[in-house]
Amino acid sequence: MNLRTLIPVILLWSFGFLNAQTPDPVLMTVNDKPILKSEFEYVYNKNNANNSIDKKTLNEYVDLFINFRLKVEEALAQGMDTTASFRSELAGYRTQLAQPYLIDSAADEAILHEAYERMKEDIEVSHILIRVNQNASPEDTLLAWNRAQMALQRLQQEDFAQVAKEVSEDESVVQNDGYIGWITAFRTIYPFETMAYNTPTGKLSQPVRTMFGYHILKVHQRRKSMGEVLTAHIMKFTSENPLEAKKKIDSLYQRVLAGDDFAALAEKYSDDKASAVDGGKLPWFGSGRMVPEYENAAFAIHNVGEFSQPIESRYGWHIIKLLDKKDLASYADLKPELERRVKRDERGEKGKLAFVAKLYADYNVVMHKEHLKDYYALLAGRHLGDSSFLAEAAKLNKELLSFAGRTRSQSDFTTYLATYSETDKLSIEDIVADKFKKYVDGELLAYEDSQLEKKYADFRLLMKEYHDGILLFEVSNKEVWERASKDVAGLQRYFASNKKKYKWPKPHFKGHVIWCKDESSYDAARDLVKRVEKDSITKYLSERLNDSVQYVKIEKGLFAKGENRVVDRDVFKDKTIELSEEYPYAFVVGKNLKNKPEDYSDVRGLVVSDYQDYLEKRWISDLRKKYPVFVDENVLKTVKKN
Repeated sequence: MNLRTLIPVILLWSFGFLNAQTPDPVLMTVNDKPILKSEFEYVYNKNNANNSIDKKTLNEYVDLFINFRLKVEEALAQGMDTTASFRSELAGYRTQLAQPYLIDSAADEAILHEAYERMKEDIEVSHILIRVNQNASPEDTLLAWNRAQMALQRLQQEDFAQVAKEVSEDESVVQNDGYIGWITAFRTIYPFETMAYNTPTGKLSQPVRTMFGYHILKVHQRRKSMGEVLTAHIMKFTSENPLEAKKKIDSLYQRVLAGDDFAALAEKYSDDKASAVDGGKLPWFGSGRMVPEYENAAFAIHNVGEFSQPIESRYGWHIIKLLDKKDLASYADLKPELERRVKRDERGEKGKLAFVAKLYADYNVVMHKEHLKDYYALLAGRHLGDSSFLAEAAKLNKELLSFAGRTRSQSDFTTYLATYSETDKLSIEDIVADKFKKYVDGELLAYEDSQLEKKYADFRLLMKEYHDGILLFEVSNKEVWERASKDVAGLQRYFASNKKKYKWPKPHFKGHVIWCKDESSYDAARDLVKRVEKDSITKYLSERLNDSVQYVKIEKGLFAKGENRVVDRDVFKDKTIELSEEYPYAFVVGKNLKNKPEDYSDVRGLVVSDYQDYLEKRWISDLRKKYPVFVDENVLKTVKKN
């Protein structure tokens, strides 16, 4: 017994021993590589979800699966898994597939429900803003906080609008005295929104920090969601001549009352040219998406088709027509939109943050924050991107972090810091602490990402499916699909050997149909086609007979009866056919092929498809000779359909 014969015997003995010891036995080997029962069951059930299982169906699928594995083996043998394009494509798929595994799904679902519950209620608010940069120094932050507290104290005794005009740093306070109007979920930044919904009606909030600074909110009223409205408006700007604008809007209002077409008036007279072209129509909107005056007037219109009196906003005068209205949709209907909005909103990080918090516990994270002090002196008078700081920090090598049996040193953290160059206005201690927190979070997420295939069988199998699917496409394209479409000689040989397969049920004419505008162009065309090669007829006639006027039209192709009037008349002898008035003269140049194509190009699509099948079968035959296959029939009998 030679070594080549002995290897399969040893493998089969090993797999037999393994099968006796594990609940997930080896079902088959392809090219001496084991394929577990679970992998086959996953693919089989995924592709046969609606089929009843029987021995014949199962055996047929086993045969298809073996062919699939053989093609993947060939792709691996050709090194297709090592190309940059393959690795990039697979990495892109993996990034997408990993996302649901790297968040706290329960936290994400809670965020969606929170947003939907808030969308059921509109809140009328005003605010005062004390600006402070997100990365402000502790001194500047404290100064802004103290100013917010002083404003809050004044509000206990003084009118909100008056205090807002005096202290608020929101530029719009000059026009609105701090009044924002009605808001709902997603209409303001998340911390602002949360404070608004957590503040009782008629009360003031505590200062809340956002990216803009500190806000003090006053909640005026609450109401059930008004849903959304679709409106059109006629508008006159007041920026240049307020009195003239009022006079014009009143005149237009009288015409609306008299029954003039609203859309026509908007198109002709509205100063909002963007909406005027569509009869004044604006997009659907709900609370917080229009200036308060327009929004309030629009929601005050009760019936579709009715319109408002002229109302004034900061931009001008409007006459509003209600085109349609709708209530808040159900949670199930809105969920896809909520998911998209949450991803674009800072609340979208909450699911990720909750997941990271779990990782800290799961991986027994130990942080040696006392060793961060070594960075403080090195950073004095420098910033994170300073080359001298990085050079000295690179010499540090104490342990900073341990988790899941792994350790990270100061050297690793210094490498991470080298990717930052901004000069935060935080204290040195806060800068280092902030970056260290982000570093640890990133390390934990990266490690968890690397463990997904081990922790989740469905993820592992899906990744393998993508891996093998990409390889299958590439190798099949090379060996069959692209090869068949480009192999002209092979297509011709295949057609010549299988002509009987390609008969038409109806006769076909192959050639040119020439339509002529008048009798002289008809005579000239008939004379010219006698002196030119068939492949040049279209170009030759067009160049010789057409100028600014198209005297001849040429059609080239295969025509069955009923597909072309001239062919039906001249080739298939239908004397009832009448030609067009524009091109009343016509003739054909070519041949009647009856029901047999003369060349593979006459039935190219069919021939290419059949030639692909031929190449596929020949390829599979070669692969089965090239790579050994073994199926454990005993294990196969235990395959289950979900």
